[in-house]
Parts: sequence; structure tokens; C-alpha cells
Amino acid sequence: MSIAAPGTGLGTVWDLTLDDAPVALSTARDLVAVAGAEGTTGILDTATGAALGTVELPGGALHAALSPDARHLVATGPTGYALWRREDGSSTLWESGGWSSAARWADADRFAVASGRRALVRDTGGQELWATEPAASTVTDLAWTRGGRRLAVAAYGAVRCHERHQAAPVRTYPYVGSHLALAVAPTGRWICSGNQDASIHIWRTRDAGELTMSGYPEKVSRLAFDDTGCWLAADGAPDVTVWDFRGKGPAGTAPRSLRCHETVTALAWRPGPDGHLATGGDDGTIALWHATAGRPEARLRPVRTLDGGAAVAALAWAGPELLVCAYRDGRVRAHHLPSRTAL
Repeated sequence: MSIAAPGTGLGTVWDLTLDDAPVALSTARDLVAVAGAEGTTGILDTATGAALGTVELPGGALHAALSPDARHLVATGPTGYALWRREDGSSTLWESGGWSSAARWADADRFAVASGRRALVRDTGGQELWATEPAASTVTDLAWTRGGRRLAVAAYGAVRCHERHQAAPVRTYPYVGSHLALAVAPTGRWICSGNQDASIHIWRTRDAGELTMSGYPEKVSRLAFDDTGCWLAADGAPDVTVWDFRGKGPAGTAPRSLRCHETVTALAWRPGPDGHLATGGDDGTIALWHATAGRPEARLRPVRTLDGGAAVAALAWAGPELLVCAYRDGRVRAHHLPSRTAL
């Protein structure tokens, strides 16, 4: 690993190069985790980029998730997952017997992890607390609702919601297709899936009312709500679409369109209520947007772009003023953006 001096480049706080190609980022408090395609997840200091630890997953890594208090990390991959403990730098590795696509923290003490056709919930000591019954196919994504009391699990044919310690779902939201990404509004009002059939499917949790936004030219594999739960950003086209969930939701409305990349490879909302969005593309460009400006059907232009040179692999905000960017050639950069009112 090499690291540049702080302050290198326009707004760059630190800039380093890893020996593995990044595939995912996670941030929490003073830590950044970078999951690599060959199975190394590096844990870095947010302020300096200094290396603080690593987790190794045989067979490669797909996802990393730091706990909210930054005391633990879960890394997942095609053959299993691992739990890293900051206190002593130790790791525990589990072979899942199937694809482990994602991990999500309910709180600082419990996490859910996709393990083949099931979701498992463990505590930070590694003890398995409970597990869902097997789904029809591999679990592709997870999300907690109700403050960590209910777990949404996406697999082919449905999103199923489970209460604590209940293997059978208490609510099933059917959809015939393969779910690639899951997003739950912070309010818990909406559950959305991005799908292999180039659509977004939406359920209103109050009454299971449904809506499908179809016609995307590509599969929808990235979805994210902003902190208010009023705006949903999605890929699936050269344009990033931003849907308005205020009031009765997006039924009968058109999204705002954000075009800057030929292929969208990453997106991340800035923390806070201001509607600022960062997107990345395979051309190496990072675009910063006032993503909720204008009217429906508006085509917005980026407020600023950053050129990374290589394809963007992942983006994550480390608080409202630091944007961490990972590139497929191994570089990771942190950019300082000091004001939430301007990009």
C-alpha cells in the first residue's frame, strides 16, 4: 500500500493505493473499510487513511459493513463471512455453504448476514441468535426496519419480513423476479427492490399496496433512500433516476434524471436533508448533484465533477464533509467538501 500526503489534489484529504481491487466501502465514526475482490478488507483511519487492520476472506469479498460504533466489521464473500473485532484485531470466519452477499447491522450489538438461502442474526460475540427459514433461492440483500426489530430479506419471488427469533416470515411481499438490491425508507413506510428484469418494485408497508416502475434499459442493482426517506435514487440506465416519495408516493409521477456517466457504478446520498447525491461511473468520473432540485421530468446537471482516471467501484460518505471514493485500479481517495449547503 502507498499513501500520499494529506492535502494532495483538489479537496483531497488523503490518497492511497491498495494491493486489491476495491468492490465495496463502509464508513462509521473514525473508520473506513474497503472490501477487495481478492478477499482482503482493509480498515483505515478516516482522518489520515492509515491502515489499522485487515480481514481475509478465502474466495474473495463482496461487501463490508462496519458497526455503528465502529467497534466491529462484518465482511462477506462467495464462500462465507467474517467478524472483525477492533479491540484486539481478531477475526472469526464462518463458511456459509453458499453465497454471502451482504451484512446489515441492527444496532451496535447485532448484525444480520446473508448465508446462502437463509439470513442469520449474530451478536458481536459471534453467537447465532436466530435464523430465517430457507428462501426459494439465494438471499441477495437485507434491510432492518422498525429500529432493528424487523428484518427484510430479499430472494427470488418475494421480500419477506421477519420479527426477532421467528424463522417464518410475518409479512411477505411477493414479486415474480430476481431482486438485486433492497432499500427501506428510514420512516419504514416503503420497501423497494431493484430487479434483474430492469424494474423497481415498491410496496407500501401500511397496506401492502404495490407499484412497479419498469422500462429501465438495464437491470436495477443500486437503490438508496436519502436520510429524509422522501427521495429514492436508482441506477438502471445512463441516467440516475431520483423518485419523489413525498405525500402519497411516486405513483403517477416522473423522476428527475441525472446524466453524467455512460454506466453508473456507484451512488451515495450525503448525510442530511439537503438532497445532495454523489454518483460514480465506469469512466472514472464522480459527479455531485443537487439531486432533488427542479421539477419532475427535469434533467439535472452536476454541480461539480471529480476525475479519478479509473472506473469508480464504490462511494461512501464519512459524515457530511468527507466523501470516500474507491476505484477499480486499487486507489482510494477522501475528498473534503466542507459545506452541506454547497457542493
